[in-house]
Amino acid sequence: MIQGTLFQDAPLPKVINVASVPQRSPFRYPGGKTWLVPYVRRWLLSTQHLHPRTLFIEPFAGGGIISLTVVAERLAEHVVMVELDADVAAVWQTALDKETNEWLACRITSFEVSYDNVRAVLAETPRDTHERAFQTIVKNRMVHGGILAPGSGLIKQGENGRGLHSRWYPETLARRIRAIAAYRDRMTFIHGDGLELLAAYQKEISATFFIDPPYTVEGKGKKAGKRLYAHHTLDHPYLFLLAAQLHGDFLMTYDDASPVHTLAQQHGFATHAIPMKNTHHAKQDELLISRDLAWVSQP
Repeated sequence: MIQGTLFQDAPLPKVINVASVPQRSPFRYPGGKTWLVPYVRRWLLSTQHLHPRTLFIEPFAGGGIISLTVVAERLAEHVVMVELDADVAAVWQTALDKETNEWLACRITSFEVSYDNVRAVLAETPRDTHERAFQTIVKNRMVHGGILAPGSGLIKQGENGRGLHSRWYPETLARRIRAIAAYRDRMTFIHGDGLELLAAYQKEISATFFIDPPYTVEGKGKKAGKRLYAHHTLDHPYLFLLAAQLHGDFLMTYDDASPVHTLAQQHGFATHAIPMKNTHHAKQDELLISRDLAWVSQP
């Protein structure tokens, strides 16, 4: 039996205040979808009478806030997360393992932050997955914008001049890591290719897909993708083709760009632009794509 937060009839605010959304991910993730959580709730709760919610699949998991919300609020019976980036994958593998989850939480709370200690951790060659997970958390918190791609520099000034400490909240991070352990029986993590997973599950009518590729199609966005992500290339036409072949329901998010509109039109998908704030607090539109988006504006 699937449960969920009570569906609200009131319209969503024009720009979501992320402070109003439960923070469950241990990551500061470029392109993270915390601001989208209320829309995902509305999508799942308003369409659950039309589509079974046995499986919720996120083929480009990244920081995982959507999957964590779905499993925590019981918006689906089981969640499958997929991520290609080996560093990000190490965090999810460690957090979902009963033997290494507590190790990671304790390692975070015992770490003494200094530029020398941070540089030493980042210079190490991890001996195993859980050490790689800790190194990834440190890098994600200590570099500008949480960018894990090569070449990212350490925070210098930080918030209120606090430098590296401005993004390091050890007790909060440890609490989020430990909370993930509670979902272990209802979550599966796969270190792999999201496109391959979509192809494997395309005939699964009981699966629901949230597709948020951390890539952009062209122009400035493409350059930004290369700067932000270790894996920044994707066959976008093939992704849209796979989405069109899915038997289950799906919601896709993309940059609000002309080539994306073209791909959506080619497959008869509906699109809806919604406002959000980027990491520089500038307002911009992001595009929702699905077969039917009537739920966005209709309670």
